[in-house]
Amino acid sequence: MKQLDPADPDVWRQVRATLHCAASSSLHCAIASIGPDGHPHVTPIGSVMLTEPGHAVYLDVINVHLSRNIDRDPRVTVLAVDSRRSAWIRSLLRGRFESPPGVRLIGTAGAPRPLRDDERDRFERRVRLAVRTRGGRQLWGDTARFRARDLTFTAVAPVRIPAMTEHLWPDPASLSVPATSVG
Repeated sequence: MKQLDPADPDVWRQVRATLHCAASSSLHCAIASIGPDGHPHVTPIGSVMLTEPGHAVYLDVINVHLSRNIDRDPRVTVLAVDSRRSAWIRSLLRGRFESPPGVRLIGTAGAPRPLRDDERDRFERRVRLAVRTRGGRQLWGDTARFRARDLTFTAVAPVRIPAMTEHLWPDPASLSVPATSVG
């Protein structure tokens, strides 16, 4: 899999735009961790928030298995897919995507820590409409109990669809990418 450097400002700008479209269209990303049996465990997460290049934070709210997996092995992959039907239909008709259909962010998650006020405010803005519902209040109504986990990414792996996405990301052959041990 061809990987890009998340510290590259152009790559990170593209990651931000792709994650924004993915979060807007499906309301979540997926985080894959390594289960106790060594198999991947994929969890939908609606609280991934990108920060500076190569870094993000997510709120560890109701993710029991994900938390246990990360405590045992911190390696993770975040997958964000832009699932807007209109973008896919337009791309199929044109034979190329105008924006990336998705991206994988490969790295590690840190230990749980207290949520900072700015992170709480950012997340509360994101879910302000949902918290007006009964289920939203049950899930996200009490942010005082939330913990944060920092994510550090060592590689970006764009979702590539031959002939339809090759123009969207820098050529990885021209970039130096840190080696990763994530398979």
